[in-house]
Amino acid sequence: MKIWVASEDVADGLSDLPGLDIAVYDGRGPVPAGTGEVEVWVPPLVPVKDVPGLLARMTSLRLIQTVTAGVDPYLPHLPAGVTLCNARGVHDAGTAEWAVGAMIASLRDFPAFAAAQTRGSWTWHYTGVLADSTVLIVGYGSIGEALERRLSGFEVEIVRVARSARPGVHGLDELPELLPSADVVVLLVPATADTAGMVDARFLARMKDGALLVNAARGSVVDTDALLAELQKERLRAALDVTAPEPLPSDHPLWTAPGVFITPHVAGSTPASLRRTRTLVHDQIARYISGEPLKNLITGLY
Repeated sequence: MKIWVASEDVADGLSDLPGLDIAVYDGRGPVPAGTGEVEVWVPPLVPVKDVPGLLARMTSLRLIQTVTAGVDPYLPHLPAGVTLCNARGVHDAGTAEWAVGAMIASLRDFPAFAAAQTRGSWTWHYTGVLADSTVLIVGYGSIGEALERRLSGFEVEIVRVARSARPGVHGLDELPELLPSADVVVLLVPATADTAGMVDARFLARMKDGALLVNAARGSVVDTDALLAELQKERLRAALDVTAPEPLPSDHPLWTAPGVFITPHVAGSTPASLRRTRTLVHDQIARYISGEPLKNLITGLY
């Protein structure tokens, strides 16, 4: 069985499974030979340039196992008869940890203090604090649950929002009423047609003065111009691991907007994620070979 994987590490993790013809394709070099014979594809973290074109050439493909929770680069172009599975759970720890760190860094003015340190400047002042805050988690899935566990000792109130309401979790339709009371709004929604531009001028206008927007989802979820307008008025603050566009051009005004803390899409880029990716891919391929049910099947939008 021919299988393409995204890294040598993933390939090494499959070495004990029989009957595999493994090629490593990280999307940057030449496309390996035998595209039409590939039965299982584990795409790289950063999608290849022409997903639809490559999928059209994979005439033997039966399974795509992503290394990300999001499947938006593949789902719209999925050929008939191909199963799509995501990496739900793999990046929970890293992303949740980044979100907590970003909240604390932003609220306690760590970026400003770091800049002052490079100048040798002692800039004493009061800062914000996470304690006693209301944290609104928008997109309460496995990462949201991981985030709540990590926030359990910070003396905050958690408000949960998911696509559909369930016990203890509000539905997305309730957001307009929930936003004005939140001190921190954390975005963890998947990138879909429904969430594209969801955080627009109206969404941001409903956030309370001085509130912090934390985006660990996708850049497409936020209207960048609308966010810039709020930042430049210094009414809101933001901590962003993802942006639109991405990578963010060096001359983009978002870099220098007041009250913004930006990291280059690194929330899930950790050794923990690598270890869990290797374990998940091994488990899935073993299940596929033996005909057992696969985990993390995508049956709808995500």
